[in-house]
Amino acid sequence: MGWWRGRPGNRARGGPVIASPNIWNWPDVYEIENHAQDAHDAVWRVIEGVAPWSGSDVVDVGCGAGFHLPKFAHEARSVIGVEPHEPLAERARARVTSLDNVMVMKGSAGHLPLEAASADIVHARTAYFFGPGCEPGIRESLRVLRPGGTLVIVDLDATAHPYGAWMRADLPKYRPDVVEEFFRKQGFALQRADTEWVFERREDLDAVLGIEFSPRIAARARGETSGLSITVRYRIHSLRREIAAL
Repeated sequence: MGWWRGRPGNRARGGPVIASPNIWNWPDVYEIENHAQDAHDAVWRVIEGVAPWSGSDVVDVGCGAGFHLPKFAHEARSVIGVEPHEPLAERARARVTSLDNVMVMKGSAGHLPLEAASADIVHARTAYFFGPGCEPGIRESLRVLRPGGTLVIVDLDATAHPYGAWMRADLPKYRPDVVEEFFRKQGFALQRADTEWVFERREDLDAVLGIEFSPRIAARARGETSGLSITVRYRIHSLRREIAAL
């Protein structure tokens, strides 16, 4: 672990964990989804603009099976994936076994097993940070960031058709405007990225819709989708830890 300048600390690894039923229950289908998502790297371009990771120490919170770790590792100085669900953490470790600058640790967003001021970028993609209630994870990310470092949160924009319409139908109490206002009040900047999910086979697209939505909405989504692609908009929230903060 000598390559990690801010070596893992002795923080407690417990605390409340938000389960992700899609990837926890169907990791193989979610792997297909990951390969299909953001086919033209629109989200990655926004992230690179707000938090360039070349030469940086990166933490990926809720890294799941580690799909994004190699992308960061190609240019980052070091990458740590943090994942609370041990079966996924094991998959992530297997994925990065040949990458000397990557480590996967068990931990949660509210209790990152890392020392203070040990990372330049904390990244979380559709994991934990869903608006009001995620304040402990924001505080913990800021603790781990060095002054000048950036917390980048990627989530789905439920205002955009068609994927957002399916989300709103499935989650009638979800308020995209409330979530955006929450992050704005926390000091985050917001950028949006229009993306395309592109699948090789129609059965893969149908399977992914089946793990992302209830049976009724999944059936609706399949009926409203022709071909092998879906347009999906993301929000990228970014917050820089100021030099004098904390």
